[in-house]
Amino acid sequence: MRSVSTRTRVGTLAAVTAFGALFSTGTATAATQLNGHWGPFGRCPVDAPAMLAADGVDTVATCISSGSAGGSIKLGNTVVTTGRTDLQLGVLQRSDGTTGLVAPSEGALVADSATVPGGLIGLMCPSNIPVVSAVCKQITDADLNRITATIEPAGAPRDFNMGAAFTTDVPILTLPVRIHLKNPLLGDKCYIGTTSKPVLLQPKNVTAPSLSLQRFAGNGDPDDENGVMGRYSFAGADQADTSFAVPGASGCGAGLLDWAVNLKTGLPSASGNNNVALDDTSTYFASPYAPAAHAPEEGRELSRFWHSAAR
Repeated sequence: MRSVSTRTRVGTLAAVTAFGALFSTGTATAATQLNGHWGPFGRCPVDAPAMLAADGVDTVATCISSGSAGGSIKLGNTVVTTGRTDLQLGVLQRSDGTTGLVAPSEGALVADSATVPGGLIGLMCPSNIPVVSAVCKQITDADLNRITATIEPAGAPRDFNMGAAFTTDVPILTLPVRIHLKNPLLGDKCYIGTTSKPVLLQPKNVTAPSLSLQRFAGNGDPDDENGVMGRYSFAGADQADTSFAVPGASGCGAGLLDWAVNLKTGLPSASGNNNVALDDTSTYFASPYAPAAHAPEEGRELSRFWHSAAR
């Protein structure tokens, strides 16, 4: 791992770790089961054309995996406890210090669904407003009451700051997102934030992670002396953002229930009233230990090693 500096690698890793902190809800997707130190990288897009094209000198292809058992997100008056998260990406590290991100075909992030406390009853019932009270009367079982929240991308990340990845309390990047509220009575188009007016998250490190390095064989077996692969492991980092504003809901109950969701949730909500946190992340970063030794086939070698570890 020498043709791109350790500082560049660690900065990219910390930024992507924060990326994972933001996407705290979603739908779990099966990953390929991999042997040994390859274990955390079951969704790395090693066969994406951009990854395969990496030559190991001007561009190095790497795998990122970042996960946490839980965290929370507060939007206005509503706090949702989040479950397990799993962020995986391919990263292209260029010799000029710039980077590119490559997502798996199913998306970079999968996670356990997060349930909104109180469900639909907690969100808008009881009410003496006819349209809302009519909805409340239809909530006859747990399935109709249950609301899940899914954070989805709402634009391309921007404002990447490599230096911020090495410190705390400095935004690493800006990430536009929207929150999809799912419930049969709200319909399938109920969102907080839109692609034209997204929630703009700016994650920062709250605590610095501890760092260790493992070398391993191409098939994942540990090999501290001669392993062709290297893996940085980061543990114990917390990330957060308390600076973002949240717009009102839209599309809830074909738009008829937007105001009810906003009233109970406290939306729109100005900066300082909202926060997102991901606790005790475990993040891994893997590429050939000496990328230039695999030139000009570094990306293809990474893919070959990854496939050799499949169980």
